[in-house]
Amino acid sequence: MPKAHHVSVVLTCEHAGNKIPQSVKPKFAESADVLMSHRGWDPGALPLAKRFSTVLNVPLAFSTVSRLVVELNRSLNHPKLFSELTCNGTQSEKQALLNRYWHPHRDSVTKKIESKIRDGNLVVHLSVHTFTEHFYGEVRTTDIGLLYDPRRQLELELCAAWKETLRTENPTWNVRRNDPYKGSLDGFTTVLRKQFSPNQYLGIELEVCQKFFLNGGADWKEILIKLPRSFATTLRTFSETRPQK
Repeated sequence: MPKAHHVSVVLTCEHAGNKIPQSVKPKFAESADVLMSHRGWDPGALPLAKRFSTVLNVPLAFSTVSRLVVELNRSLNHPKLFSELTCNGTQSEKQALLNRYWHPHRDSVTKKIESKIRDGNLVVHLSVHTFTEHFYGEVRTTDIGLLYDPRRQLELELCAAWKETLRTENPTWNVRRNDPYKGSLDGFTTVLRKQFSPNQYLGIELEVCQKFFLNGGADWKEILIKLPRSFATTLRTFSETRPQK
């Protein structure tokens, strides 16, 4: 019987808060509303990511600086790396923001993944996000989105299995794959896929509708309990059924 493949989880949360560094506070003097909106951060992402950290017993890498300062989930050449509030800064000002926030997060997570792969692990990188229910006048019906690159077979298999597990946890949740965004679009996981092979690294982005956090109550508590539990269950089965290469 083949030995089970050892799966190691790397957990991140790029949009955990909406803090503004002192160096750029004047640029945000009249932007309190946008900072509190989904454009400033992912409401609910941090407490959810912390629950995953507890259930999976893995550390969480996160940033509480607003994505409107510098977008940690965008590549260096992406036009929205800096928001309209910071894109007009000098080159040295923007480089300082990259050096203080973007590079440390990206570099530390990448090094962690490299180390785990060197030790013979299959790395599953779970990046925890939330999304707004109302977007450009439309109401999104997705409750939970599992984002991945469909060209990478293990990512596809893991998300298909997780979706099935979630169905048993709560059949009323509308769980969709690669919705409300495509997992192959520019992001941290996209860059890491170019660096690591499909048999070394799986990049999964979890997107949960912000209505659960904003409404609170029993529905949010259910998300906090069942989402991490379902992922742990799925990973356990996934690990047991993947033969060691």
